[in-house]
Amino acid sequence: MNAATLEAVSQKVAALFSNPSLEKIDEYEQLMGQMPQVDLQTTHSISGGVYSRTIFIPAGVSLVGATHSKDHINVMCGDITVTTDDGMKRLTGYNVFATKAGMRRVGYAHTDTYWTSVIHTTETEISKIEGDITPDSHKLQTRNLRVASTPINALEGV
Repeated sequence: MNAATLEAVSQKVAALFSNPSLEKIDEYEQLMGQMPQVDLQTTHSISGGVYSRTIFIPAGVSLVGATHSKDHINVMCGDITVTTDDGMKRLTGYNVFATKAGMRRVGYAHTDTYWTSVIHTTETEISKIEGDITPDSHKLQTRNLRVASTPINALEGV
């Protein structure tokens, strides 16, 4: 990537972080798509109609999340600056918070960070669950990077 492109990315990031909007997140996603991609090591767990999706975000990685179709809970451990209902916030340590349907996040991990989304679904197959939880399932890393698939943790009977 040349210096002019890096400068354009830097300016977009600064604008996004000062006043995030869905339009700015879409623009940022376009820019991030031109950058080298990182395997976020997605793991899945399913139990009693509840699905959890955990990603590992290495330090120094910026990411753009999918639009959420459903209200759900997030459990985060690490240090990340991320879009929230109240604008950009730096979250450190252990945090549990809600996400409303329609929300889309962008973030930057200052240290290695684990992020788990916990979502109700009646589906039991990962591809169907992904379609149930986001209209952007076609954009998910588990579908686009052809990263090694991780086993599903079926927690029934444990």
